[in-house]
Amino acid sequence: MASHPDFVNYVAEQLREAGAIRSRKMFGEYGLYCDDVFFAVICDDQLFVKITPQGEAALPNLPKAPPYEGAKDSFLVEDVEDRERMTELVRITCEALKSRHQKKGRK
Repeated sequence: MASHPDFVNYVAEQLREAGAIRSRKMFGEYGLYCDDVFFAVICDDQLFVKITPQGEAALPNLPKAPPYEGAKDSFLVEDVEDRERMTELVRITCEALKSRHQKKGRK
């Protein structure tokens, strides 16, 4: 089941305080970017955020699940109404992903 654009737009709006949020259609689902960092997917109208050690430390009780069959687990954000918590997770995740990419580039 493909995700609905209205849901994707709603999630993007909820996350507007995290940075410049944009979505990209991918195989009937959507990838989410914050300030050009790929951090999440929306599959079957559910938000899945990449897991980072920093995200796990900050929000240890978030459920995890794969966004699609064969995928690695991601954080499953069940309450997309909680703008403050989602924004915190996205900021932490994107900072961790940026620093991971910078470290790889220095080698």
